[in-house]
Amino acid sequence: MSAVTDIEQRAAEWLMRREEPGWSIGDQARLDAWLDESMAHKAAYWRLEHGWREADRIGALGLVPAEEEMPPSFATRWWPMVAAASLVAMLAFGAVELVRPGPAPVVAAQHFMTPVGGRRIVPLVDGSKVELNTATTMRTAVTAEHREVWLDQGEAYFEIAHMEDHPFVVHAGSRTVTVLGTKFSVRREGDRVTVSVVEGRVKVDDARQVDAVPTAILTAGDVAVARGPATLLAAKSEQRVEAALAWRGGVLNFDRTSLADAVKEFNRYNRKQIVIADSETGEIRIGGTFQAANVDAFVRLLHDAYGLRVETGPDSVTISN
Repeated sequence: MSAVTDIEQRAAEWLMRREEPGWSIGDQARLDAWLDESMAHKAAYWRLEHGWREADRIGALGLVPAEEEMPPSFATRWWPMVAAASLVAMLAFGAVELVRPGPAPVVAAQHFMTPVGGRRIVPLVDGSKVELNTATTMRTAVTAEHREVWLDQGEAYFEIAHMEDHPFVVHAGSRTVTVLGTKFSVRREGDRVTVSVVEGRVKVDDARQVDAVPTAILTAGDVAVARGPATLLAAKSEQRVEAALAWRGGVLNFDRTSLADAVKEFNRYNRKQIVIADSETGEIRIGGTFQAANVDAFVRLLHDAYGLRVETGPDSVTISN
């Protein structure tokens, strides 16, 4: 078996395992590590994943029996494996051209979402990776040549594979974020969009072109907050970007933050909601690092440090002076 065929077979094994029930975060981490070993691994996996989506078209051409003609156990369990194995064989013998020259194809959007308190890593076929934060909804239309996603709500961290001729575009409300290859996050709350850049260069445009609003160019350490026609570029601060991305480690960082704003952040991650009973309590300034999912520990600290009253109900915790 040649090295190329061996890589194609390994890519098929990963793809089949990913389609099986029980795929875990650990499995995803091992797949990511294998993909990162070489561009040959990524290319094989992208081609095969594209071919997997073409399997229905192969069936429509009569190359495989229709699903209703198969025994139920075969159709539900073994057909995906047969399709993948067939695609590996065709790739090895050059029988199928999975990446065609010419204009980028029309790509069906995929839908991804996370529940309250959830996080999810989404690998894309171009080698990029997106990490979704709590209560996030995202659609993607990405191939090796066409790279576009829509952040409908929530927050996502992007690690974009560099492709000189194929920009990666994120649509978030009225803003479009365009990059070639970089690391950044986008958070959308209604018409408010926040972009934080870890490395590289990011371009932020107003998709509506209201009054010819100029493009904002962000580099590492920059944070831009856009609402309506206005875009505010905060002073360069790597610490501010790190704090904004602390959620990737399951924590929240606050520095002289009002308790009202801190509670708003906690409530994004938990079904048990914190309620502030009075405005005076909400104006208290706090700082520190807290586990995003541990509401009880947070309110205990508020009680111990500030002497606040805590009343716990079935779905909420009320704090007051």
